[in-house]
Amino acid sequence: MTKLRKTPVALTPNAAPFAIRGERGSDVVAREALLDSAFGANRQTRTCQRLRDGRTPAEGLAFSAVRGGRLVGTVRLWHVSAGGVSALMLGPLAVGDTCRKLGVGAALMDHALAAAKARGHRAVILLGDAPYYARFGFSPAKTGALSLPGPFEPERLLGLELSEGAPTGAPCLLKIKASRSRKAPHAVPQAA
Repeated sequence: MTKLRKTPVALTPNAAPFAIRGERGSDVVAREALLDSAFGANRQTRTCQRLRDGRTPAEGLAFSAVRGGRLVGTVRLWHVSAGGVSALMLGPLAVGDTCRKLGVGAALMDHALAAAKARGHRAVILLGDAPYYARFGFSPAKTGALSLPGPFEPERLLGLELSEGAPTGAPCLLKIKASRSRKAPHAVPQAA
């Protein structure tokens, strides 16, 4: 019989547990304050925010991390068309200052990607720091010639295939799918 091995766990005073749950309407004020704190006052003017304006996240793909009854993290995924192929765009991902380095961001990412895969989505793209997101499988090589309708740094446009062969990098633009109330933003192909 194999002997069970106990793995030592070192808890620090800051290592209080947190829970991840679906985003609720009551999270709005705390989420917006967290996003303002994490991304600054100009976050509403950024290119990815333009893709989200006036829209709601993909059904069942907006999550909150809660610790001690307070919202400490958030992540959302949005429907987009990547070169004419359905995909999701992840963002924003944010964690409160007091909970950084506790694994909240990684747990939110793992949870969101697993939920997206379970719902049958095939690809996720995001605009972010490649060194951070590489550990989840994101790569700039997966976005090919995709472009965004606004200024962005191409090396920060990252993709992940949730199912093998998912076309994240078709040589076209990234557009948000048309919503009921707004037309999709116009975009121009990225110059070679």
